Amino acid sequence: MSTISMRKTTVVAAGLAVAASLVLTGCKDGNEEVTPAAPAAPSAPASQPAGQPSGYASAPAGSPSAGGYDGSTGAPAAGGSGAVAKSGQAFKIGEAATVPFSYGSNKGGQIALTVTGIEAGTPADLAPLNVADKVKGQTPFYIRYTVKNTGNTDLSFASVGHIKGLLDGGSESDVLLTIGKFEKCPNDSLPQGFTNGKTQTGCAIALAPTGAKVTGAEYWGDPYNNLSSPAQKGLTWK
Repeated sequence: MSTISMRKTTVVAAGLAVAASLVLTGCKDGNEEVTPAAPAAPSAPASQPAGQPSGYASAPAGSPSAGGYDGSTGAPAAGGSGAVAKSGQAFKIGEAATVPFSYGSNKGGQIALTVTGIEAGTPADLAPLNVADKVKGQTPFYIRYTVKNTGNTDLSFASVGHIKGLLDGGSESDVLLTIGKFEKCPNDSLPQGFTNGKTQTGCAIALAPTGAKVTGAEYWGDPYNNLSSPAQKGLTWK
C-alpha cells in the first residue's frame, strides 16, 4: 500500500446554478481520482455507451491487463503501433507520448497524447464558476493538449483525464474540474466515431498559489498510476 498524499481538487458545474463541490485527490492504489457524481448534468447521447460520462474530465477505466502493458518497458501496445511511453518518461512540451488507453468497454486502445502549451490565466477568469471562496489566493493555468487515436479501437465518448499541473518547484498543483462548458478551457469527451487517425484538443485547469507558476504537466492515467510491483510513475512534460 502506498503512502497517502492529498491534493485539493475542486469540482464545479460550469454554467449551472449549483454549489461547487470540494473533494481531495488522493494517491490510493492507482492514484485514483475521487470525483463526485455530476449534478444535473445533461443526458448523454443515446449512442453513448452506458456508464460513460460526457463533458468533463474523468479517469479512463481499465487495468494493465486490459491494455496488456504495465508501463515498465517500451513494449508495443495492443491494437496500435510503435513503442508506448515508459514509466516516468519525460517529454518536452510539443512532443507526443504514445499511451495505451482503455475506457469503459473500449479496451486495448492507444493514443498519442501531446501537451502543447501551458497558459497563465487570471483569477477573474473563474468568476463565472462562482468558486471564489474555494480558489482564493490561486491563479488558474490552462494545460492545453491534443489526443490522437493511433490504435484500432473506437474511443467514441471516452474522456481523457488524469492530467495535472506541476509547479515551478516540482510539486503538484491543485486541480479544478468543471462539469459543463467553460470557454476558457474546454474539455469535451471524445466525439462519436473517434477512430484511428482522429484528433481532438483538450484542456485541464491547474491552480497555483499567488506568485507561483505551473511550468509542467503530468499524465497519470492507467497504467502509469499502477502502484503494484514495480510501481509506476506518470509521464511529464516541461
